[in-house]
Amino acid sequence: MSVWILPDHIADVLPAQARQIEELRRSLLDTACSYGYELVIPPAMEYLTSLLTGTGSELNLQTFKLVDQLSGRSMGLRADTTPQVARIDAHLLGRPGVARLCYCGSVFHTKPAKPSATREPLQLGAELYGHAGVEADIEIVLLALDCLKRAGVQNITLDLAEVGLVDDVLALTGLDESRVKQVNAALEMKDMSQLQVLLADVAEPARSLVAALSQTFGGLEVLAQAEQKFAQQPALVARLQRMRQVAASVQAAHPDVMLLVDLADNQGWSYYTGLRFAAYAAQSGQVVLRGGRYDGVGAVFGHKVGRDRPAVGFSLDLKELTAAVAPSPLRKAIQTVWQNDASWQQALAQLRAAGETVVCTMPGTSHEAQEFDCDRELVLQNGSWQVRAV
Repeated sequence: MSVWILPDHIADVLPAQARQIEELRRSLLDTACSYGYELVIPPAMEYLTSLLTGTGSELNLQTFKLVDQLSGRSMGLRADTTPQVARIDAHLLGRPGVARLCYCGSVFHTKPAKPSATREPLQLGAELYGHAGVEADIEIVLLALDCLKRAGVQNITLDLAEVGLVDDVLALTGLDESRVKQVNAALEMKDMSQLQVLLADVAEPARSLVAALSQTFGGLEVLAQAEQKFAQQPALVARLQRMRQVAASVQAAHPDVMLLVDLADNQGWSYYTGLRFAAYAAQSGQVVLRGGRYDGVGAVFGHKVGRDRPAVGFSLDLKELTAAVAPSPLRKAIQTVWQNDASWQQALAQLRAAGETVVCTMPGTSHEAQEFDCDRELVLQNGSWQVRAV
């Protein structure tokens, strides 16, 4: 085997994509900053006892594990950044009020999420801790959409679900954990025949409520239909009304975004507890962003009473995002032939200090970089160095 061959689903990022990724990273973090989110940089690896605490089996299976040669303890490469940010909020910051945090860094998966996916996504996200109200849900969804718009994603479809609603309905059935998982799988597949089998011995009204969940997907009109079906369950109606508020805010701020609802959708990391959303891009037809509410995710890290904090956030893979947006234009640059001349070097320094990109052609070679549009050149004219159009 050639020594330069990389593992499956691991790849180098070459100049064109690297440039676009970096431009997106800066732009999206600036967008989060405009909302008041503060940047944090968690480590790529931690002790497993910290990294996997409270996150469920999904992350455990996706986490690369190794032994720390200093302590002898088991460590892991992070498969998701949210548990780390939760630890930072709960244990290191310890703020009593709202904390808005954002991040960007590689995560590592033992297996690709889908056949075409990388095992080293570049995850960017934003998370709001300390507020349980719908206002926080609305802010994080609007920030997510602003980020996608800033990146150039067009024809966005936003899929809304409510994990807590599914959990509340299934709790009414009295089924054991094993059967609840089977019901969840049948709901996800819209497998009505399997649902009938699994719910055969479940009493009413729980059986009808689960069946109603399986049929509640489509446009926003399904929320009104669901409220009628769940009218005798005030807690469920309250969750639906909260979804209505989020949808109304999205319609007001982003009327061009298509909204869909699927109340049977209970997918995602096991730490989700309420609103769950996913954004699809028409360009790629793929999910480009996921998020939701995960109250209490940082409780296991708290060092004092009261750190069981509400939390809501989103994340995306910048590598995947590049497939959903048009390539960014090349950066304009000035080309010049290298000179052993003090006045030429001073002219270069002045241009670069002013924000210009100046590419020097080395003696006896040609300029081969493809990531700059050299539309001007620096030449000696009438005894002084001047920039002119090519």
